[in-house]
Amino acid sequence: MKLSTKLLDSHYSFRDIKELLAKANEEKSGDKMAGLAAKDARERVAAKMVLADITLSELFESPVVPYEKDEITRLAIDSINKTLLNKIKGWSVSEFREWILQDTTSGDEILALSPGFAPEMVSAVTKLMTNMDLVVAGRKIRVVVKCNATLGLEGRISSRLQTNHPTDDVNGIIAGAKEGLSYGTGDAVIGINPSTDQAQSCSEILKATKDLMERYRIPTQNCVLAHMTTQMRALEMGAPLDLMFQSIAGSEISNSEFGVSIKMLDEAFEMTKKLGTAKGPNIMYFETGEGTALSANGHHEADQLTMEARAYALARRYKPYLVNSVVGFIGPEYLYDSKQIIRAGLEDHFMGKLTGISMGCDDCYTNHAVADQNDQEDLAVLLAAAGVNYLMSLPMGDDVMLNYQSTSFHDNASLRTIMKFKPTPEFENWMERIGLWENGRLTAKAGDASIFM
Repeated sequence: MKLSTKLLDSHYSFRDIKELLAKANEEKSGDKMAGLAAKDARERVAAKMVLADITLSELFESPVVPYEKDEITRLAIDSINKTLLNKIKGWSVSEFREWILQDTTSGDEILALSPGFAPEMVSAVTKLMTNMDLVVAGRKIRVVVKCNATLGLEGRISSRLQTNHPTDDVNGIIAGAKEGLSYGTGDAVIGINPSTDQAQSCSEILKATKDLMERYRIPTQNCVLAHMTTQMRALEMGAPLDLMFQSIAGSEISNSEFGVSIKMLDEAFEMTKKLGTAKGPNIMYFETGEGTALSANGHHEADQLTMEARAYALARRYKPYLVNSVVGFIGPEYLYDSKQIIRAGLEDHFMGKLTGISMGCDDCYTNHAVADQNDQEDLAVLLAAAGVNYLMSLPMGDDVMLNYQSTSFHDNASLRTIMKFKPTPEFENWMERIGLWENGRLTAKAGDASIFM
């Protein structure tokens, strides 16, 4: 395995695959803070040159976290389809990239080989792609899943209706949800972040959102983004839960900081299958994002992108209905400005799709990041062009509880107009039935929540 090259008048050598992957990454403030980034653009180019010739077999045999030290590594390696791996293990990373991007390779062909892709392979090929490459490749991969509605079909884009309330006031949550629904958002999920992690509050929100869905026959899913143990207690209390949620990361250490493990995720998955109210079969919802492992000091000296790819390998175990990268939420310590946030959003979307999971994005930023509304809208259009399964949907794009900026009811409506996209087919039929949608577009009733009065 060659880990060195000469570029112009300089010689570059890399200690191992882990260092090579880190140095080949696009500039990220988190990698710089952790002392992992290339020292300059020339070293970054040299790392990409070396990485291009590394084989997929060499990447598979060089996990960035040792097998014996981490359950995510063991899962990623032990769950790989060895028959599929044997078909591609001789490819270089550059050949892998060319195969993905060439017009004659379909998304279905990529997904057929996806169970043979280890996270280090996914990370490596992503590092050799431009932003437009990530859009082209992401768009051709369609991951279609079913819960109460069908998500991920060609020509459609969906949204999570996120009407959080600072005090978990159920009336306030439902009032916001009705307004969002009137704009045609919420077909991916009505998903509420609770302000308190208590089973009783979680249960009340689940009951209120389910009552709204049943009263108006809305074909979507409900979820409360409490810790999964809190949701499990709510399930035992009889709460109507469609999707089980949990934040995850790419290492055992990081997940332990979240209070989760594979064993606990397995238990929550089985309980949701038994006690949950969704039709299924896809009943799990995960959130992650570049910098998650680093923020928990669980990155094992590996770069943000590679650790993120490992989180998707964990998610793949549960065939989730929803996964999204909260790309700008962790803050400028990890993704400093709009350029880094946009790049990471496109990377995460592509890596999720390449791993074979239903991928969305919280196209967001915190108020102390070097980003603004225009940057956010730029990423939203790029993600829509890349075929993202869903985005967030907040009142005016402003989360009054979590205090950050994301995509709004209006943003999602605008993306459907620009791209001529539709919601999920079940939700589209519901919108037509109540007069919000006609001939592939919103009607004059859109935005009028009095239709629910």
